[in-house]
This record gives sequence, structure tokens and C-alpha cells, in this order.
Amino acid sequence: MRVAISLANQKLTLFTDEGQVVSHYPVSTSKLGAGEFNGSGRTPRGLHEVRACIGKGLPKNTILVGRRPTGKVYSPELAMQSPEKDFILSRILWLSGLEPGKNRMGQVDTMRRYIYIHGTPDSEPMGIPASHGCIRMRNDDVIALFDYLVPGSLVDIQEA
Repeated sequence: MRVAISLANQKLTLFTDEGQVVSHYPVSTSKLGAGEFNGSGRTPRGLHEVRACIGKGLPKNTILVGRRPTGKVYSPELAMQSPEKDFILSRILWLSGLEPGKNRMGQVDTMRRYIYIHGTPDSEPMGIPASHGCIRMRNDDVIALFDYLVPGSLVDIQEA
């Protein structure tokens, strides 16, 4: 299985290795647009692979911090205690760039930037750029996607 993400359309498409479309999902990428540099808050472009799949079997809406479950489940009441927090929920697909000088190594290293495909509160918008660089998905969608992918699965992030 492989993934294509369109920044222009804010859409993730899951393909079989033979190129057949399995599913489409709305996503939310960086509100600052595309970019690869460390500290930019932008979504990196180019060919990536899933380096790690984190959260298998966790309950929907589990809050993850530092790639570890906190033991807490997201709720609107909990969100009111930290209104500025960018919650990472349910699952993490940690991305690693495959193009040296573009999204791998040095100041453009996607993995060192901690760029993920991850769940977000259902109150957050989808289909429009609103993240801090990661690719946000609805929790049900990221859980479904997670079950198809393994470390090494290809993820191509394109502007078109």
C-alpha cells in the first residue's frame, strides 16, 4: 500500500501497490503552506516513508505526547483546560523523507521535524490547511488508514 497527499486538495489517497484506489480521506496540512526547513511549521513535500506506526490498539481519541500514550482520552472538557494545545490523538504514522537535501538530512529532515500523519479532535476542520506542519486526519480515518500501512509504506506529498 502507498499514500498520496495533495496539499492543494487537502486530500489523502490510499492506493494498492498496483495503483488501484482503496480510499480517499480529507486531511488538514499546514496553515503556513508547504516547506521543508526545520522550524518552518510547514508541511514537507516529496517522497517519504512511514518510519514508525504508533498507537496500535489504543482507544479512539487517546492523547499521545512524545509519541507515547498519556493514559488520557480527549474530551471537549479537557480541551478547555488547554485551548492552545495541538492534540495528537489515536494513531501516529511518523514520516521520514527519502530525498536527501529535499526532505532528508540536515535542516530539511522530515523525521527530525517530527512530522506525522495523526488523529486530531473532531472539532478541528478538515479539508483546509490548519495544522502546524503535520497531516491531521479524523480519528476514525487515521485508525482505518493505520491498519493498512506498515513501516516502509511510501507517502508522496505533493502541492498539486
